[in-house]
Amino acid sequence: MQNRISENAPVVCIGELLIDFFCSDINSNLIEGRQFLKSAGGAPANVCATIAKLGGNASFSGKVGKDPFGYFLEETLNSLNVDTSMLAWDEKTATTLAFVSLQENGERDFVFHRGADALMTMDDIDLNEINKAKILHFGSATAILTSPFRETYLSLISSAREKGKFISFDPNYRRDLWKERLIDFISTAKKAISLSDFVKVSDEELEIITGTKNHELGVDILHHIGARIVAVTLGKRGTLISNSSKKKLVKSIPIMSIDSTGAGDAFVGATLFKLSNIHDIEFIKQDFDQLLDIITFANRVGALVCTKIGAIEALPSIEQIEISTV
Repeated sequence: MQNRISENAPVVCIGELLIDFFCSDINSNLIEGRQFLKSAGGAPANVCATIAKLGGNASFSGKVGKDPFGYFLEETLNSLNVDTSMLAWDEKTATTLAFVSLQENGERDFVFHRGADALMTMDDIDLNEINKAKILHFGSATAILTSPFRETYLSLISSAREKGKFISFDPNYRRDLWKERLIDFISTAKKAISLSDFVKVSDEELEIITGTKNHELGVDILHHIGARIVAVTLGKRGTLISNSSKKKLVKSIPIMSIDSTGAGDAFVGATLFKLSNIHDIEFIKQDFDQLLDIITFANRVGALVCTKIGAIEALPSIEQIEISTV
């Protein structure tokens, strides 16, 4: 049963919802591995879960197969109080699956079975609900891979810009998915960045998209492309935040990292949670001090996710975040 949280969810996250199967056999590849743990995945879904866990309202828009995995994903989001009323179902195509194993030398074995999320079209989008949103987040690792989903994604971003919506974009580059199509990734990411108010990139993504290892120069390039606010996540160093007129490295909190899965999504979710509570969200583009407060909060959320295993499972509560400030 689909879950509706509110008539007007402040944040709508659009993208993939999939099943991650993590090999639980120690130091095994996917040939040798026999035991797998099933987990809900997909970057936009993780962002939604973060917002809901922090007490905000978030709605998810994506496509799954009408199969047991699709129902599992719907139930998972419902249990987190994420609005799933815009979840689309495909009766002919299976839910997207990813199989992952991690070996002691850091090598990752990855097999991706693309399913229903790739087939999302404008017919699957509830534009009436989308148009009510305060913030639209586009942070899918798979959406811009191929059409029809890529065409749908870019059309939605363009339409949102015309309607004056606050647009958040995270390119979520995955080497395993793009393989030899790096130029295609860069070109498509730049199209989205040119229309976005808030762009979050890792230092790797910044270098790939801008062609420079200099973080400040890379940020300037993203602003020149069109990004209004840029956040570059730098792991334990913190986050470089810029509104084009000012830049600052916001330090993170010291933690013992166990699993960084989902930390970037949690950072974005925490940022959007704070932004959704601002009455005049346009003003944040000029209010650098308030932006620094938001990023400081988001850094803590992202860091705390790294102290536990799993993306959604590791999300901290507001109480846990407050304790970490002591």
